Amino acid sequence: MSRYRFEEAEHVAFRKSLRKFLEKEAVPHYDEWEKERLIPKSFWKKLGEMGYLAPQLPEEYGGLETDFRYAVIIGEEMERVGASLTGVGLHNDIVLPYLESYATEDQKRRWFPGCLTGETITAIAMTEPGAGSDLAGIQATAVRDGDYYIVNGSKTFITNGIQANLIVTAVKTDPQARHKGISLLVMEEGTPGFSRGRKLDKVGMHGQDTSELIFEDAKVPVSNLLGEENAGFSYMMTKLQQERLMVAISAQTAAEDMVEMTLAYVKSRTAFGKSIASFQNTQFQLVEMMTELELGRTFLESLIEDHMAGKDVVTKVSMAKSWITEKAKEMSAKCMQLHGGYGYMEEYKIARRFRDIPVTAIYAGTNEIMKVIIAKNLGIQ
Repeated sequence: MSRYRFEEAEHVAFRKSLRKFLEKEAVPHYDEWEKERLIPKSFWKKLGEMGYLAPQLPEEYGGLETDFRYAVIIGEEMERVGASLTGVGLHNDIVLPYLESYATEDQKRRWFPGCLTGETITAIAMTEPGAGSDLAGIQATAVRDGDYYIVNGSKTFITNGIQANLIVTAVKTDPQARHKGISLLVMEEGTPGFSRGRKLDKVGMHGQDTSELIFEDAKVPVSNLLGEENAGFSYMMTKLQQERLMVAISAQTAAEDMVEMTLAYVKSRTAFGKSIASFQNTQFQLVEMMTELELGRTFLESLIEDHMAGKDVVTKVSMAKSWITEKAKEMSAKCMQLHGGYGYMEEYKIARRFRDIPVTAIYAGTNEIMKVIIAKNLGIQ
């Protein structure tokens, strides 16, 4: 079951154990979760009981001190089940790293235990109705008033937004300073003036709750400031490298799943007295997709190793995020076409993949923004 050259015996055993767990606790219920538009908290708690939530945290806080290879395995195995489990990866590999790097010792003692058990579900609130990839343009404000910040504004497209009870929130503490005036506040459930808006009805990823957040004179203790005031933009830029790498990994996994199921389908389906796989057009399309999958996986393997080594791979991560997600979108259309009419039926997994995959080219920074970053770093902007 090893998928990378850097996986050791313990990683292979971990993947096998996790896959077995998901086949029992997630796969049989996934369609129901999609219909209900929510992953139940009971599943989160089961993940916590098994050690699949925030395993990278130090042992002194109850974690397992796992390396990034475990994060890759969890991300891939969750994606194999379905894209609606993406909130688990967001909790483990996107939000928790902010707390690991910038939280005080007291904050860690307060928040980490619940994050490990599933009692606490995290989210990160950056995007606003008028500010997406341009994070410097956020309008939510936080004004210091004694021992509290008074927060006003709104956020949208927040993954885990309905169920999260700990939300890292980007706000303007100096509205005149643009990106240099952004801070990160940790919003806790029950904060006066904080409420949730609609649970958003998305094209895909139906089981993953996504919502609006509303702050109306929300009263947040100064002790919930994450890191230093007005340093939030720098923190976000630092952490986006891993977030975009995880998006590329999930898109690669989804693409592999699509091609695998399509290969099985065309071998079993017949037309004009022979299998669809025997037609040259089918063969050529599958060969092209398999080649692109190999290229994507090889690129990712190199990036993961460099990321684990602490190297700056922003340019290459931006390349991987944009290229792999675009290829995954193309493959979803090709694989649906090769399924014929059945590919358009919800009972076939390819239909779900077709509607789930497009957002990977949008969140964590659109692919257009990825190309701007690449051009700038190459000195050709």
